[in-house]
Amino acid sequence: MSPLVLGVAIALPEPMATELTQWRARVGDPQARKVPPHVTLLPPTRVAEASISDVRRHLRDVAAVAGPFEMHLHGTGTFRPISQVVFVAVASGISYCELMEADLRSGPLERDIEFPYHPHVTVAHDVPVEMLDHAYDGLVGYDARFTVDAFTAFEQDQDGRWQPRHHFPFGRQP
Repeated sequence: MSPLVLGVAIALPEPMATELTQWRARVGDPQARKVPPHVTLLPPTRVAEASISDVRRHLRDVAAVAGPFEMHLHGTGTFRPISQVVFVAVASGISYCELMEADLRSGPLERDIEFPYHPHVTVAHDVPVEMLDHAYDGLVGYDARFTVDAFTAFEQDQDGRWQPRHHFPFGRQP
């Protein structure tokens, strides 16, 4: 059995998801059709298939203690020059994301991360500089709010597409 590659994220609702996917495609990002718009809570992580039931239990436990919150996306940011990424910034909801990220990255999903955690929505990654600038300038006035009441476990398929596999609503479920 080969390991699964799992990620956990807050999926963006419509119409935001379509709008930001279109932006990512417009700037030529090859991941536009493979990675749905999201705020990462757990980056891509290899998980042995034999431990998947422990992982799902862990995800349910983390979701059970979380409560709904409002996320406000506003404006743009970048990780340049460290990483060639432009993103829509999380203006409100950051602390909720930080708490869930820390909880998720424990137990069967304990792992180190390469960079400090910073919730955001990627809209351009590893594209030419002029396209990074276009995304940055074109979305500088972006403003959206939505209620977050769950997170989703995504699995990367053989073609590199991230497929939603399990939805974990916040709060204790019967």
